[in-house]
Amino acid sequence: MGTLTTKRAARRGGTPPGPAASPHQPSWRAQLHRDWPLLLMNLPMLLLVLGFWWIPALGNLIAFQDYNPYTGGITGSPIIGFTNFALLFQDPQFLRAIVNTLSITAFQLVFYFPVPIMLALLLNSLASARLRAFVQGVVYMPFFFSWVLVVAIFQQMFGGAGLLAQILRENGREAVDWMTNSDTFILLITSQTIWKDAGWGAIIFLAALSTIDPNLYEAAAVDGARKWRRMWHITLPGLRPVIVLLLILRLGDALNVGFEQFMLQRSAVGSEASEVFDTFVYWSGLRTGDLGYGAAAGLFKGLVGLLLIVAANRVAHAFGERGVYSRS
Repeated sequence: MGTLTTKRAARRGGTPPGPAASPHQPSWRAQLHRDWPLLLMNLPMLLLVLGFWWIPALGNLIAFQDYNPYTGGITGSPIIGFTNFALLFQDPQFLRAIVNTLSITAFQLVFYFPVPIMLALLLNSLASARLRAFVQGVVYMPFFFSWVLVVAIFQQMFGGAGLLAQILRENGREAVDWMTNSDTFILLITSQTIWKDAGWGAIIFLAALSTIDPNLYEAAAVDGARKWRRMWHITLPGLRPVIVLLLILRLGDALNVGFEQFMLQRSAVGSEASEVFDTFVYWSGLRTGDLGYGAAAGLFKGLVGLLLIVAANRVAHAFGERGVYSRS
């Protein structure tokens, strides 16, 4: 019937009838009336973001001022342009903090980032549900420990009077205090991060593994694919979008390697090894009262993070992944 109508319209020189018109789009009042419970549930989080993110972001203006909170405040402090940024790049402490931060980020990107992936694959391969639940509970638990407790545990294990040092002394060998050795500090903090956060980080990859169709594994097994081949051709491609997404976010967070972990161990290894970006902002901005200088450092950190996310997202698009956001 539709074909006959089209032919008749064509013979008459008219335009064939198009598809049925879409339903009328509801007005914003109708949408508000329909979705107000959802908006109400999101209101606390919106207020939280507004109060602790967007409104404080206006304070970045002090990075361009000779800011004094006691005399002029934001409205009364003189504008000095990019002077704080110029002083920032002339500060050897700042350059050292940048080098230490990027070195730690690169090291952890190689030696920490794959650990949650491997842990998730290991947990997913356990056949016993009870054993899987027990192992998950054990590896998740350190995430809820404070850094004070984590550093104290490592001190008891690897400190000068710790368990490892006592075992070495009992066997006639020289004990090493790993907690005060600046040369191996990057290994120490990476080990602490793996022990504390790897179990929790594996949750995301376990969730991604649960979305892979089990029929793919069965079909591959029927075709003769062994365990490693199934993991290479099914499991890892299924995890690739999540891996790319988390890698982009990690690169965007490259200048944020932590604060408490380094502050707690700064006196033990010295500032040469433990000075990172966040501790530099604390010591040079908050402790000295030069808030404009500290705000300039923080604004530089945010700008670098934004550029890294955009660059990494473009690389993800080049390899066919969606990334953090996709181009329309």
